[in-house]
Amino acid sequence: MTHRVVCLQTRPSFGEIQANLEAAGELLADVEADLVVLPELFATGYSFRTRDEAMDLAEPWPAGATTGFLCAHSERTGGMVVGGLLERDGDRLFNSAVVAVDGRPVLAYRKLHLFGFEPETFTPGDGELPVVEHRGLRVGVMICFDWIFPEAARVLALGGADVIAHPSNLVLQWCQRAMRVRALENGVYAVTANRIGTEHRAPRPELAFTGHSVIVDPLGEVLAEGPADDVAVLDAVVDVARARDKQVASGNDRIAERRPECYRALLRPGTSS
Repeated sequence: MTHRVVCLQTRPSFGEIQANLEAAGELLADVEADLVVLPELFATGYSFRTRDEAMDLAEPWPAGATTGFLCAHSERTGGMVVGGLLERDGDRLFNSAVVAVDGRPVLAYRKLHLFGFEPETFTPGDGELPVVEHRGLRVGVMICFDWIFPEAARVLALGGADVIAHPSNLVLQWCQRAMRVRALENGVYAVTANRIGTEHRAPRPELAFTGHSVIVDPLGEVLAEGPADDVAVLDAVVDVARARDKQVASGNDRIAERRPECYRALLRPGTSS
């Protein structure tokens, strides 16, 4: 069974929610896909000077313009849409990713691994990494800096994900290459939706977002890649059978032959030296 997946690469204007939704809507206008992935915080921008500034731009889930936008496009296509949300829950803020299916908000995954100055704004998520199935396609969700923790992608693969949807605002240079490894080691497709442009909002450092959104297959091969400095709509066809066949060329199974009884150190809190 094959499915069409689409990845949007956008250039948000900081704080201009309606304009950013309209720009994303123009890119999506003719898109027909089983899965669409948009970047992290695509409606608000990223570099919040203060927590109060972020609170003013945040939206509750499942209410709010951003979730409504994602739901509307999932209803139009009948597919699944995944995109970033600056989520307000009482006095807490989360860097979240909304999953919408057939016009319905299904869940909001809250980013587990916060990057750089994000802890000054966001509460880290403490829920499980989700896998959502729709029309025979199983989609796992993680956000941006989750990529550097291989456990995140592995948990999604163990949860049955065929595709990892990965909304991102990448400023480091390594993620796109690392996602080829995440796909290969887990035998899944990966869709990293990144943004472009810069934000310099003192006292925050100037941030230059790296573009190069990428769709990767279960062997780590690049199926589609965006440019460094322009908006883009990427698409590819994914084959569920390939993602569910975990054998490598030797005949070994990268999931069934795991030795979790020997990985107990993964359950201990980490230390750095």
